Amino acid sequence: MPAKNKLALSVQYPDPRLKNTITRPQLRRWVQAALFAPAELTIRFVDAAEGRTLNRDYRGKDAPTNVLTFAYTEDQDAEVTQADIILCTDVLEREAAEQGKSVTAHTAHLIVHGVLHAQGYDHENEAEAQEMEAIETEILAALGVPNPYAES
Repeated sequence: MPAKNKLALSVQYPDPRLKNTITRPQLRRWVQAALFAPAELTIRFVDAAEGRTLNRDYRGKDAPTNVLTFAYTEDQDAEVTQADIILCTDVLEREAAEQGKSVTAHTAHLIVHGVLHAQGYDHENEAEAQEMEAIETEILAALGVPNPYAES
């Protein structure tokens, strides 16, 4: 098993709906599995209103999205990865129901996805998307989470 990278993790639940379902130890385990370097991260669970505001103000899209990553050190060679990862509970719960997945499995996927973004991974083109999906799938499999990209 690879050595764990140093992690300073802050978890915020201004939208408390998942506070008792998605616990800090689970989040730490998921984040740690996706880390390739030491990190200082904040994970924040928000409602649709805050998610929409952040997505509009920072991405120009006037709707809430499932996960937003604000990476402050996007360089994959950075000594310490620093980022805020925002999960919108409304979108997360709706997508899990629509996709026939548990909220826990979908949250694990979005956390891994956000942590990879924080470390400079992206999916702007087909090659990047395939690389990122392959890494996500491998990490999630190691965590016992089904492939989120498999057809149901």
